[in-house]
Formats: sequence, C-alpha cells, structure tokens
Amino acid sequence: MAPDWHGNPDVTSVLLDANALMMPGQFGIDLFGQIGELVGAFEPLVLEEVQGELYGLSRGRGGHAAAARLGLSLAAKCTVVPASPEGGPVDAKIARYAEAHRCMVATNDRELRNHLLSRGIDVIFIRKQKKLELIRS
Repeated sequence: MAPDWHGNPDVTSVLLDANALMMPGQFGIDLFGQIGELVGAFEPLVLEEVQGELYGLSRGRGGHAAAARLGLSLAAKCTVVPASPEGGPVDAKIARYAEAHRCMVATNDRELRNHLLSRGIDVIFIRKQKKLELIRS
C-alpha cells in the first residue's frame, strides 16, 4: 500500500481523474463508498488540472455537464494536488504523478487504464456501469 501524504501506511492514496469523478452523475454509483469497499481506508486525491477539466465540462448543458458539476462537488472533498509545472495532457500528468507517488488511479478511460497497468500502477474502474473493480498490475 502506498502511504498517504501524512505517512500513514494504512491509508491508500487513490488519484481520481475527471472521468471517475463523473461516474456518480452518469451511473448513480457511490464512488467513495465503493472505493472504500475495494481498498479500505483511502485518501482521495485530485490534480488541480482535473478540477479545471471538470469546470470546463460543467459550463455546458445536459447530462454530461450535470455529471461534471457533481464531479466538481466530489473533487472538493479530495486532497488537491497543485498544478504540475510540466506540460502535456492531463492523462500524462496523472500517470506521472501516480508512478512517482505509488498511488492507485480511479478512471473509466480505457486508454489511460491500459497505459497505467503497463507501468505497474493499480487501477480502479467501473464494470457494467454499476460496480467498481480493482485491477492490480
């Protein structure tokens, strides 16, 4: 288990991407409750850039924007990781952070999931639009 920011080895750090934070609005799942069932005590982390993605998506109309607004409210309950000075896409920043800090990532993005698993990073994703599942690399 990766220690959280406070050095507690009994708490797993889980980095959430925008896609994961939108799952409750899209599929009606209890994101934090299901992650807790999978890994036990955990610290939810979100990159500042992910909050920016959600903010942009939330400004629209319809179900996608509503899911992003709910995602923003969930992100407010997470430890926010300050923006990275390194450039590149948000998914690349997620992979770099997860690898450097040895934390799990929650995402429903198949391409990101495969990339993370190839780098030895455990991934939490949604199966059949109703239940989270953990894949250990």
